[in-house]
Amino acid sequence: MDKEAFTREVLKAEKSMYHIAKSILGNDEDCADAMQNAILSAYSKLHTLKNEAYFKTWLIKILMNQCYQMIREKKATVSYEEYMEGQFPEEYLAMEDKEESEVFLEVMNLQEKYRIPFVLHYVEGYSVKEIARMLEISQQNVKTRLYRSRNLLKVRLKGVYEYGNA
Repeated sequence: MDKEAFTREVLKAEKSMYHIAKSILGNDEDCADAMQNAILSAYSKLHTLKNEAYFKTWLIKILMNQCYQMIREKKATVSYEEYMEGQFPEEYLAMEDKEESEVFLEVMNLQEKYRIPFVLHYVEGYSVKEIARMLEISQQNVKTRLYRSRNLLKVRLKGVYEYGNA
């Protein structure tokens, strides 16, 4: 893959990268840093990409590793309160559509092992097989996590969408 093809593919993946970084890190500044570092890392490791058809999956895996690395580095330097204050930017908390902000907050409050597959599948449209490859877990495990995340969200959003009150 040449430099121009790399740039084209990165631009195609940019929106997905942001959603995934956001679901792991929570704030825009960290997302931008993680994305930039992942792109630089991917470019320097381009020779390790075995099949160009899997470029986006490969890039997302690099991004996820970068996000987790940033979390590990921050744990030693950021207090819990500071982290929680930065978790949800004001523009999300002040959304006019209460249902949308409630859904966003509840998705972000899912445990990471449920949140990441949920975002990859329902927001980014990755298949169960692709998610299994990215997260290095079985397809059955991905299906189980998706099922559990849906059930958790259904319970947590019961009051917002009036489930069972008809």
